[in-house]
Amino acid sequence: MNYDLILGILNIVLISTTPLVFAGIGELVTEKSGVLNLGLEGLMLVGAVSGFISLVITGNYFYSFILSILSGAILSSIFAFFVLRLLTNQIATGLALTIFGIGLSAMLGKKFAGTPINGLSPYYLIIFSFILVFLINYILYKTKAGLIIRAVGENHHSAYALGYDVIKTRYLTIIFGGVMCSLAGFYISVCYAPMWQEGMTAGRGWIALALVVFATWKPWRLLVGAYIFGGVAIMQMNLQAFGVKLPGQFFNMMPYLATLMVLVFISSNKVRLKLNAPSSLTIPFIKD
Repeated sequence: MNYDLILGILNIVLISTTPLVFAGIGELVTEKSGVLNLGLEGLMLVGAVSGFISLVITGNYFYSFILSILSGAILSSIFAFFVLRLLTNQIATGLALTIFGIGLSAMLGKKFAGTPINGLSPYYLIIFSFILVFLINYILYKTKAGLIIRAVGENHHSAYALGYDVIKTRYLTIIFGGVMCSLAGFYISVCYAPMWQEGMTAGRGWIALALVVFATWKPWRLLVGAYIFGGVAIMQMNLQAFGVKLPGQFFNMMPYLATLMVLVFISSNKVRLKLNAPSSLTIPFIKD
């Protein structure tokens, strides 16, 4: 058995999967409070281009990190204002956010495509991603703050009757989700592939959305699921290296095909989904 090859593959899986963990855990917390944000792809791209451009201009990783997550906080705050205050449709608003993020990142990054930078080591953020998942799991199920988030997501009217601020709670979870998505984008453009290229997130935002359902809204399951999908993505490259002769397009679609298959499998168990999905998900809160 070639242990060096196995360790090499595991290393690649760890490096390539971390953005899914960040974006997925952010969306999981957002959905736990009862809000569905389909704007992950756009948030990731804006975070990626913000982090890259600020690093090129300042040469400072800390400033790059701060400006990247700040972009996610701002965009997610706008999304929160629309869906919580103006009561717009969450699905339509999320899709609009994705389209806006794709266009904005392409416009901002046009002059910076191909600009060389010295990438930041990904291992710091890989370690942080593991710590973050277990921290979120602890907060959600062992603290009062987590209890409030889950109560708001399960029945916002009951939570409001108990004195919990539903709007504030959802604002905070939406912003947290946006920050995590921008952090995923920062990781991609500054650590994983130190460069800027239009659309470089390559659909990871949609996979992260699917991971939340796959994990049935449980943080530790999301971590496991992320590495399963990461393994599938890496497997395509190794199959090609081992001489498996199939069209390149087939290998490219393998991660997304696996995502669809898992979603179909999970969705077939409607009882399990109903027991785990937040009951108030996508339902706007209107004070009586």
